[in-house]
Amino acid sequence: MKQSKDMLEVLHGRRSIRRYQSTPVSRADIETILCAGSAAPSSKNRQPWRFIVAEGSAKEEALAAMDRGLTRERETPLLPGSVRYLAGAKATLNIMRQAPVLIFVADPIGMDLHTVLTAEERIYERCNAQSIGAAVENMTLAATALGLGSLWICDTCFAQAELQDWLGEAGELVAALAVGYADEAPPARPRRPLEETVIWRA
Repeated sequence: MKQSKDMLEVLHGRRSIRRYQSTPVSRADIETILCAGSAAPSSKNRQPWRFIVAEGSAKEEALAAMDRGLTRERETPLLPGSVRYLAGAKATLNIMRQAPVLIFVADPIGMDLHTVLTAEERIYERCNAQSIGAAVENMTLAATALGLGSLWICDTCFAQAELQDWLGEAGELVAALAVGYADEAPPARPRRPLEETVIWRA
């Protein structure tokens, strides 16, 4: 069993990795990452997540679905206000091709993007989104502790329909996580100082 790092060291050492080695990731390490995701806090303990692990031919099918979605998005955009980010999404697709493992995260009780929500449904959606975010963060930290790199991916939104067809009944796609051995060591990106982001009240 690998020796884990100090939690704060892991937290501050986590990086978004965009270049991966071809070295496979062991099933044991993938399961450790998934267990970390499942250990995340969730509103009312709903645990509103499904993790779909894609390797080999399944990964190629998912990448093909995303490629189709990006092509369609250029012609008939679902997100017309975000067209300027399509080039970045294409770059993300290339990163996903490098990573040995992709973990897609779905909300099994999620709503279709076109559904009009009641006030109560909107609150549930927000709570589920927070819970899923906590699960993905746990997985990124577990990957770091295991000596692996990861990239939290939201560019899947540009191919929502196509990837949704690939996912089938697993739930509404929320995000994806690329996992593998890093082939880069990027520095920490700048963070805003606490003076700009924290309000102290007593």
